[in-house]
Amino acid sequence: MAVKKYKPVTPGTRGMTGYTFEEITKSTPERSLLVTKRNRGGRNVHGRVTVRHRGGGARRFIRVVDFRRDKFGIPAKVAAIEYDPNRTARLALLHYVDGEKRYIVSPLGLKVGDTVMSGSNAEIRPGNALPISNIPVGTMIHNIEMKTGKGGQLVRSAGAAAQLLAKEGEFAQIRMPSGEVRLVHQVCYATIGQVGNLDHGNIKLGKAGRKRHLGIRPTVRGTAMSPRDHPHGGGEGRQPIGLPGPKSPWGKPTLGKKTRHNKKTDQYIVRRRSKTNR
Repeated sequence: MAVKKYKPVTPGTRGMTGYTFEEITKSTPERSLLVTKRNRGGRNVHGRVTVRHRGGGARRFIRVVDFRRDKFGIPAKVAAIEYDPNRTARLALLHYVDGEKRYIVSPLGLKVGDTVMSGSNAEIRPGNALPISNIPVGTMIHNIEMKTGKGGQLVRSAGAAAQLLAKEGEFAQIRMPSGEVRLVHQVCYATIGQVGNLDHGNIKLGKAGRKRHLGIRPTVRGTAMSPRDHPHGGGEGRQPIGLPGPKSPWGKPTLGKKTRHNKKTDQYIVRRRSKTNR
């Protein structure tokens, strides 16, 4: 997929780039796989803002995506490649031979008319889902399960791919896109190939309004606030932070402070992610 540049007829379009949508073959989604989405503006069930800078944006419908790939041994034909406003990757609409329709995350190279299948007897081709025990070492994979039968949770964004490094005992070593090497049980399923839409990282929004279309509200710098509103605020003129380290609006350390406190899964991390791949 290529990236198109806009003619700079306005200041907002001077640095703006967008998709060419060459791979999209169907403009309207499958109605049977749509769910209405309610915009809560980052608020929880009590009405309190738990995620800041959320709200507004274009209206969206949720596409029900099959991350489990639990129709084992039943082939499906790729009917269309569609756009999904809720994720960076594209979706592939599958028509199974038994008449059921499902969405999957579209891998790189998957085209309309191709046949995909999930199960231990599936071929090693992009779009097929297999247990990790049946995937050769060195294969690029995505949509990786962390718990058996729960569905893929890892490596689902545009252009992402993990590599199967080794198998030892009940677990397999997988190198994540971040550079982290993690142990995953070999009975968990993964999908062959790399997620499509590789040029997503080259898109430049170009203007603030395009950010608002995504449902992201403005962010105010802490140094521009008063001392009562933010630990970085106050002072005559522009001032440095002046603290032992950057702080959140509530005084907690941020910007580099490690926040991982999950000792139960530390045993499954062979090597931490590298700083160069963050």
